[in-house]
Amino acid sequence: MTPDVLVAGECLVDFIPTEPGPLADVEGFHRRAGGAPANVAVGLARLGETPWLCTTLSTDPFGEFLAETLAAEGLPERFLTRVDRPTTLAFVSHGPDADREFTFYRENAADTHLDTSVVDDGTLAAVGTVVVGGVPLSVEPSRSATFELVERAREAGCRIVFDPNTRPELWADQEELTATLERMVGLTDVLKATREDFEPTAFATGEDFAAGLLESEPDTVLLTAGGSGATVVAGPGSPWGRGEWHHPGYEADAVDTTGAGDAFLAGVVAALADGAGPEETLAFANAVAAVATTAEGAMAPLPDRETVAQFRGRQS
Repeated sequence: MTPDVLVAGECLVDFIPTEPGPLADVEGFHRRAGGAPANVAVGLARLGETPWLCTTLSTDPFGEFLAETLAAEGLPERFLTRVDRPTTLAFVSHGPDADREFTFYRENAADTHLDTSVVDDGTLAAVGTVVVGGVPLSVEPSRSATFELVERAREAGCRIVFDPNTRPELWADQEELTATLERMVGLTDVLKATREDFEPTAFATGEDFAAGLLESEPDTVLLTAGGSGATVVAGPGSPWGRGEWHHPGYEADAVDTTGAGDAFLAGVVAALADGAGPEETLAFANAVAAVATTAEGAMAPLPDRETVAQFRGRQS
């Protein structure tokens, strides 16, 4: 079946620590495939909604590892490009509550040269949803490539789903970050975000946070709050109509929260593909995210629909 979703962005290698604590004190790591868009794409594939994935990988051994991982998940290779540049490496450090921080090695890396020109207009005309993240926007030429894809997708009638996934350490300065997010949010239909995504900026940080975001262009804003669940605020242009809904989340024995937001977004996109309403979308996406925190890594613990159903059954 031809995919109805296109995901575009980085695929990189996460090094997950074998013990909690500051990165300087960690002696061992496990190698895991990662990158927010790649996590979302794999999450969708496991939920039975295999998307197109547009990403650029290195020809180095880490790039080979990533290519093999994506192929094993059944993701089509049509929009995967390879370049002779290094793979981005992200070293993760964990606090006592499984919260994490990232240290990136990304100078002139493969993902910063994301090639979206390989996605033809015919494909965009055939898909209904395009999902992008904020990391490619932090540097050129991937920033321009992402905007070019989004603008073509909008012309083709696609709905744009955006997750800022803000990593302040990847940006040259706050003004550039603010201006870039303003532009991207202005092209977005469905925005998945946290308050922390916008804290480093001068954009949409007022008391009525969601309302400020809705005024910028999106018709639907999904605000995640970790273990406290998520809220969706929709404007009159949303398929659900104007309204606000909340789900408190689920109890889970969290081992690693790396990629929980990506799992949530995969759940949202899968639920939207099913035509689910706002309450079911939140409940399903929160369950996908909760299950994804119960093992190490961002990609490996992403669940299938049966696992999500079993988890929700135990919670009821």
